[in-house]
Amino acid sequence: MTEADWDLVAAFHAQCSEQNLLRRWGRTRITPRDLSQLLGHTQCWVGLGTDERPLALVCVGPVSREPGVFDLGLQVVDHRHRQGIGTAVARQAALLARTRGGHTLAAFVHASNAPMLRLLDRLGPTRHSRDGLYVDVRVDLDALAPGPEMAPP
Repeated sequence: MTEADWDLVAAFHAQCSEQNLLRRWGRTRITPRDLSQLLGHTQCWVGLGTDERPLALVCVGPVSREPGVFDLGLQVVDHRHRQGIGTAVARQAALLARTRGGHTLAAFVHASNAPMLRLLDRLGPTRHSRDGLYVDVRVDLDALAPGPEMAPP
């Protein structure tokens, strides 16, 4: 994704409820400047459905600048929750981080976001640290749980 994809990102966020935007971003409005800042630190992509409409947004990169730690940002449009999309793109982000030398995938998640916390726990061994209303989750990339894309040919 590049800054030229702003219309696609805006179309994605238009499908998300204010509650889920708040849970993911801490606010209900995302701006082109927000996207520009993300792209300065991460690799981002939009997952498209068979109808070419955006259904997931994922960003992964060394935002915290901790050696070997890649931060994950992930959101799936509301009407496509609980279909395995988040798990699939999170696993791809984890694999990308690992191939780029990462040993840990980190996510700062609102404590009420139980689906995301469960998703991260399914990726592999995790450590959770509470920080007020948020949980800092660390996934050990060296011990990723096997997924379909990791099966031998």
